[in-house]
Amino acid sequence: MGVLIKKQKGLPVLTGMAKLSIIIFLISLSSSVVDTVWAVYLYSFFKSESAVGYFSSFLTLVALGSYIIFVPLIENSRKMKVFAYSLLGFAITYTLFALNRNLYILVILAFILTMLYTFRITSLGIIIKNKSQQTQLSRNEGMRYTFMNIAWVIGPLISGYIADKYEINLVFVLSAIFIFLALILFRTSHIRDNEKIKKVKKQRHRDILKNFFQFFRNRERLVVYFIGGGAALWWGFIYLYMPIHIIKAGLSNLWVGYFLFAVAIPLILCEYAFSKWAEKIGFRTIFKIGFILTSILAFSSFFIESIYVIMALLVLASFGMAMIEPTSEAYFFDLIDDRQECRFYGPYNTTIDVNHFIGKMLAASMLLFLPFKYLFILFGVLMFLMFLLSFKVKNIIEKNKRKTKNSRTLRLKEELDAKDGE
Repeated sequence: MGVLIKKQKGLPVLTGMAKLSIIIFLISLSSSVVDTVWAVYLYSFFKSESAVGYFSSFLTLVALGSYIIFVPLIENSRKMKVFAYSLLGFAITYTLFALNRNLYILVILAFILTMLYTFRITSLGIIIKNKSQQTQLSRNEGMRYTFMNIAWVIGPLISGYIADKYEINLVFVLSAIFIFLALILFRTSHIRDNEKIKKVKKQRHRDILKNFFQFFRNRERLVVYFIGGGAALWWGFIYLYMPIHIIKAGLSNLWVGYFLFAVAIPLILCEYAFSKWAEKIGFRTIFKIGFILTSILAFSSFFIESIYVIMALLVLASFGMAMIEPTSEAYFFDLIDDRQECRFYGPYNTTIDVNHFIGKMLAASMLLFLPFKYLFILFGVLMFLMFLLSFKVKNIIEKNKRKTKNSRTLRLKEELDAKDGE
């Protein structure tokens, strides 16, 4: 429990990571209630699965451009301030969504929301990295995703019920309230800014294109870029296309909530355990198991007619994703040093949007010519390709790194003791 609670003057207090985890929980609760109804909300405007897919792909391109353009701004700013302002922006934008009934305003608000997401995810990832010891990074990432997935279990049930009994726009009001609570907690929790404490002088890289070109020149970074986007491919399918499929199958918004609630259960049960397992057996093995399991279950869904059985298989596939989510980012940070952190974290984060774009565009185009069931073949193939790519992963074992670090510390202490003896 030392990760969550420490003693200060003899009294137990929450650690910085514990406070961040509570804030992450509130933010994830806000995101989960919106994402549960987002696809159905867009479908009510566009009236077409393909149109929803293409519009979501456009938003993905906006997000990708945001990462490229705003990397220098985030790099040269205090991450705590960037994170706080992004939360305020989210709260205001969700409130405006609740009041909106116009398609063109929806497009503008979605554009703003997408850019805010770039600031939030980039700043939060670096904040967690700065508050983590190198040998505990995957553990802290696992804790982060565990708190996120607790919210993603609760949120869909709340959202599905409100959308079914009242109206979807009320979901955005609730989401704004959660974000405001997260912002208040963040401003009052006095989380220490480790950037000031460490006083690490970070080189400023103003040449945006140079950052991206140099990122992809390294084979190991190229591999982790695609591995890190594997979960984004899958979740784009689950949260964008499956809710519409459930509604078109004759079920209600409440069933969308039930499905997305169940999808998150394996994540909350297993992500922290899998992240600790990765410390012992290495990242390569955990990636291979996660991707092949998801691929097999996606292929199996193609041959099933019952929507209930399909939903059950996709819930089981979340066990595979529980192996991928908390470990892929930890693996990335294990590959780079502190000097490369701000420089390459922005380019790395574009993998989420690049893979979202690829998955959404392929699926939207396929739906123009083929029935929905062929999406299971598509995403089964994509997950299998990720499985093959996992063989190229450098098998870093953090447990061994910790032992090496401890042994070096012990040798240094012995040398200092020997000098004192002289």
